[in-house]
Amino acid sequence: MSIIEQATKRLEELNRAGIAVPWAAANLKESDFRHATDPGRRSGLELLPPAAEDRHGARDDAPARRPMRRPGAATGPSVTLDLQKIEAGGNLVPTQLRSILAEEFRQIKRPLLKNARSKAASSERLPLIMVTSAMPGEGKTFSAINLAMSIAVEIDMSVLLIDADVVRPDAMRRLGVEEERGLLDLLTNPSLRLEDLILRTNVPKLSLLPAGRRSNLSTELLASEAMEELLVSLATEYPGQIAIFDAPPLLLTSEAKVLASRVGQVVLVVEAGGTSRSTVAQAFSAVENCPIVMSVLNKSTEPQLPVGYGYYYG
Repeated sequence: MSIIEQATKRLEELNRAGIAVPWAAANLKESDFRHATDPGRRSGLELLPPAAEDRHGARDDAPARRPMRRPGAATGPSVTLDLQKIEAGGNLVPTQLRSILAEEFRQIKRPLLKNARSKAASSERLPLIMVTSAMPGEGKTFSAINLAMSIAVEIDMSVLLIDADVVRPDAMRRLGVEEERGLLDLLTNPSLRLEDLILRTNVPKLSLLPAGRRSNLSTELLASEAMEELLVSLATEYPGQIAIFDAPPLLLTSEAKVLASRVGQVVLVVEAGGTSRSTVAQAFSAVENCPIVMSVLNKSTEPQLPVGYGYYYG
């Protein structure tokens, strides 16, 4: 049986099962099908729907939720990042692959990516990584941006950087991106689609989602069913993509704690010599329900000292 015959048969099975598919079997050509199923084409956000209806289906004991729409290719605006300006600001860029900063973030991302690739039954949300700190000014946004830049040079991974600091959003400003509709707009307006809000960039495997219009109900929005649907979609419907959430500080806001309870991994940025032991302990207590917490030491004064990291298992 040829590839196109197999595809047509599978589409017929899905239609009989009442599952909507974005292709019409009559319009498929074998050359198009080969193109669509080429693993090398699955970078960025041009991702394919699952091949089987039960690939990410809900378990019998899973709580009921509203049906999620299948993701499509990102159709939001394209933005051109000024990479020279970003590098001049002390940040990592894709052309800066042999610097000390690049090596430091290689050390940070490796265990995170290993976890995200895990096939364990409990690993569904491990591609969702929240970056936060105990207090402001410790370097969480710096770390989130550079972690995303580092992941963007991976061969078989892409990354979506989400400005989830809905209290004081700063990630887009640091990247030179003007305010756009984003996360909070998506959670408040059911007619909006994630694909239409994602900003494509001139870094091929890096996409952005701004924080969106501010709301006095930001904590409630992050705890809402709409946010749950978004997280499930990001975790299961975008194979090969990591979502990085630049979140508010843990000890000053309720938003960060809500988000930490719903992602798979937390990166806790600690300012070297600036954050007290008791403050760090409080921050770890705030994320005790997250299965994996990685601590990163930032602003070390030791010359050429690799960034330290460790694990806390809740």
